[in-house]
Amino acid sequence: MPKPQESAVYTHGHHESVLRSHTWRTAANSAAYLLGSLKPHMRILDIGCGPGTITADLAALVPDGRVTGVDRAPGVLDRARATAAERGLTNVDFAVADVHALDFPDDTFCVVHAHQVLQHVGDPVRALREMKRVTKPNGFVAVRESDYAAMTWYPASQGMDDWLDLYRRVARANGGEPDAGRRLKSWALRAGLTDITATSSTWTFSTPGERAWWSGLWADRTLASAYADRAVGGGHATPDRLRAVSDAWREWGAREDGWFGVLHAEILCRKTA
Repeated sequence: MPKPQESAVYTHGHHESVLRSHTWRTAANSAAYLLGSLKPHMRILDIGCGPGTITADLAALVPDGRVTGVDRAPGVLDRARATAAERGLTNVDFAVADVHALDFPDDTFCVVHAHQVLQHVGDPVRALREMKRVTKPNGFVAVRESDYAAMTWYPASQGMDDWLDLYRRVARANGGEPDAGRRLKSWALRAGLTDITATSSTWTFSTPGERAWWSGLWADRTLASAYADRAVGGGHATPDRLRAVSDAWREWGAREDGWFGVLHAEILCRKTA
């Protein structure tokens, strides 16, 4: 097998401000498009599982099946194992894996799922081919990706505009594609998937608590995460600019009329061949 593409690095890293977002994610708020297709006996592979909150939810939904969560970062898997243990789940396991070259036989899983993973990989089409390979005939490849250029907010803010421009440049310099959502169906077709249901859904942050949480994690991430290090180290921003962007996030979060929408594209692909 050719050497896996490893040109992309995970832009966010696993700083506390990043995990604050990841541990908020559930099957209900991040994989609702998939849940109606699940059966109690299914075997599921959850790629890029991070701290394992979605993985654990999926395991609870397939009590007679099994879920394997994989991630390229070994350290975050300790958090995932703790999540599963806290919930008393015995039908879930975790391993290190690269989506470009999955260490599983052909036709292993009933469902192969990934949430906000392909925007961070070097070759999303190859990743989807691997996901298809390890999916059983008539099983599902299920992927959800955000699209940064389609994110929108109110009120207008030059600092927030600067954040979006900066994030997209840093992500692309790292080898990823921040506007993955709009490309998702095209990538699936190029990967040889044909029976594709393409949908979309959103996260919305509008209440005082939602605004405080969303703005706070991005304000912190802008200053203290791997993303911040890569923004400065790659010559994309100065520390002063990062502080200005962080302040803009907090100013938006304090606005009573503040509203933020995150668009996600989804594909649910049945493997037909």
